[in-house]
Amino acid sequence: GTMSASELEVGQGTSNAQWQERKLAAMARGQGNATSIYVERGRNAELWDVEGRRYIDFGTGIAVCNTGHSHPKIVAAVQDQLERFSHTCVMVTPYDTAVRLAEHLNELAPGDTPKKSIFVTTGAEAVENTIKIARAHTGRRGVIAFNGGFHGRTLLAMGLTGKITPYKNLFGPFPGEVYHAPFPVEYHGVSVEDSLKALKTLFKVDIAPEDVAAIIVEPVQGEGGFYPAPDEFLQALRKICDEHGIVLVIDEIQTGFGRTGRFFAAEYAGVEADLMTTAKALAGGFPIAAVVGKAEIMDAPLPGGLGGTYAGSPLGCTAALAVIDVIREENLVERALEIGARFQARLEALQERHPGIIGDVRTSRGAMMAVELVEDGDVARPAADLTKALVAKAADNGLVLLSCGVNGNVIRFLPALTISDELSDEGLVLFEACLDELAGER
Repeated sequence: GTMSASELEVGQGTSNAQWQERKLAAMARGQGNATSIYVERGRNAELWDVEGRRYIDFGTGIAVCNTGHSHPKIVAAVQDQLERFSHTCVMVTPYDTAVRLAEHLNELAPGDTPKKSIFVTTGAEAVENTIKIARAHTGRRGVIAFNGGFHGRTLLAMGLTGKITPYKNLFGPFPGEVYHAPFPVEYHGVSVEDSLKALKTLFKVDIAPEDVAAIIVEPVQGEGGFYPAPDEFLQALRKICDEHGIVLVIDEIQTGFGRTGRFFAAEYAGVEADLMTTAKALAGGFPIAAVVGKAEIMDAPLPGGLGGTYAGSPLGCTAALAVIDVIREENLVERALEIGARFQARLEALQERHPGIIGDVRTSRGAMMAVELVEDGDVARPAADLTKALVAKAADNGLVLLSCGVNGNVIRFLPALTISDELSDEGLVLFEACLDELAGER
């Protein structure tokens, strides 16, 4: 067939399918891709592929571009930095942007205790550093995480992650002294009481609380299925940690930077972490991560004990400073609540239409929203195949969606916090049409 004008504009006229074929030949299968949309450019909440097709983006690169794709203010800040220098290593010849960003994060972190920060490159690295810091501070070894939790793909982070497929499958053995407790999910019949009881049992059976360095928890489970931690659960964990001298690590990597309708999600429970991890939306698309924590705990490791070549990249620091400005100037924390309310109304109406398919709608945490898909309204029968089909059909129709969940049956919605109401609605209409069509085929 003849090439369309948009294909010619790309230069080679290479299609998504051709790129995917080249990708499969050139890149290891372990690094899969959810859709075979090859992106040429992104602007705010929209993407365009190499064939010139437009998509509404409800994934935002997995909660990274909370400030939208290529926000002009962030682009300008990074361009300016790029012309000055892109790397000197913050541990060799530092720069003021890193110091300023640390000051901002220390101020933004929930709680009144004086804070300090360190920078690394990825969320998994931030998580690993919290365990190093907690062990240095307590002189203890054990770590407790939760079923369904996701903390990254490096070896220790994988050990903490409470989900085998695909993250841990084939990669053992994992580091020792890591324990898991049930995460409270009312929809799946696990109460806060059940969770805390299991934790007490763990202290009796597997590891004494005096041997536990850290408990790590997400205020909303990300990969696990977008289940918010009940406020009283986080409050109870804070109490248990205080009682036994355990470091409470709150993983805000997917929840941070306004996503949940609070700057950090732990603010809902009024809980102050001892250590907090942040990455993803921190720099709106530039790779940087941070650990922010109580100053006395953060200072436990000796000089030279923490770091990394690209830790606190100048481009990342500059982008992050711009992200914080944009969130404030455009009131994106409040905007996340408006987006959540808009999605809630549409998703609950859709649930009424398909009560047997949409088992649960989760919109209590701002613009971190999800629907859990089941068979015949039965919570114990996850509709994983339908979920997969829905992601594929949406992509074919110009909507980028992400799935998640221990059983692969949750659709999560993570639009940019800068998305317009019109685009939100257009994307939701597409989502509804795809679901209606698939429901009709069942």
